[in-house]
Amino acid sequence: MLTIYSDDHHLHHGRCELMDGQLMPCFEMPSRADHVLARVQYRRLGPVEAPQDFGLGPIERIHSRDYLDFFKGAWARWTEFNTDGDLLPYTWPARTLRRIMPTSLHGQLGYYSFDGGAPITAGTWQAAYSAAQVALTAQAVIQRGARSAFALCRPPGHHAASDLMGGYCYLNNAAIAAQAFLDQGHKKVAILDVDYHHGNGTQSIFYERSDVLFTSIHGHPEAEFPFFLGYEDEHGEGAGEGFNFNYPLPAGSGWDRWSAALEQACKEIEKYGADIVVVSLGVDTFKDDPISQFKLDSPDYLAMGARIADLGKPTLFVMEGGYAVEEIGINAVNVLEGFESAQ
Repeated sequence: MLTIYSDDHHLHHGRCELMDGQLMPCFEMPSRADHVLARVQYRRLGPVEAPQDFGLGPIERIHSRDYLDFFKGAWARWTEFNTDGDLLPYTWPARTLRRIMPTSLHGQLGYYSFDGGAPITAGTWQAAYSAAQVALTAQAVIQRGARSAFALCRPPGHHAASDLMGGYCYLNNAAIAAQAFLDQGHKKVAILDVDYHHGNGTQSIFYERSDVLFTSIHGHPEAEFPFFLGYEDEHGEGAGEGFNFNYPLPAGSGWDRWSAALEQACKEIEKYGADIVVVSLGVDTFKDDPISQFKLDSPDYLAMGARIADLGKPTLFVMEGGYAVEEIGINAVNVLEGFESAQ
């Protein structure tokens, strides 16, 4: 399996995130992708190549121009304050406030953010842009006839909506790749999100569409981030009614319960008749992940990959979460090897 990877991810290294009432070192760090790459190479999964540059066009198919302009220019505006530190929001347009666009940097940052977990640094735009190009390059490999490819994206993307950042995510790599498949002639794309946290951004992007089926297995939002999306009764709206399936599970869920949800999601994908499957590959479902509450073990990821392979569809894997840094490479590559061995 070909892996697409860019060293540009090192340009994004946030100092802190707001969690549990304090500013903490970011769990989303460069070593995450480094460990995955090392494991890909150690296991000789296949060649590793740098991404091509497809420009902003495919990204603009998912993200609004106003949002992209803000994100691209935010750091330069921040440096004008002559302060030391990452750019983080401290106010948001909550339910009782007007949804209005301020002129100030901090007001606009609050408008385009939904949490304090997506710091902007000097290199964040370039890292996120390159991650999108990683996904698009892997997508192009499958478009040319490959059965699978791995987009080793960092920063991750599935929490990013069309004009919203948060949850360590800025550009929605999986959604950008899914749209590229549609723009290049495919009629139906299925996204399977296996990250511990619900892919709220991906869901919102495709919620009123029938050309992308979204399925997600995740910690129950009653108690888990992102809290405000990911419930079972969210089935899509308008043309998208019946094309959104959430499988929220309680804390402590192990492979038996998790795999039963995977089976349900796979059956919906089979029923849908997808041309392509895009997997938002988060491995923060691991039993020792520091910010998650599922109990999957490393061998379970082999079985996960094998079940995805049984769908019999060209499959693009896009890296999302996973914060047990020592094990993230083992678990991510286990999914890919399980997929490969089952074909």
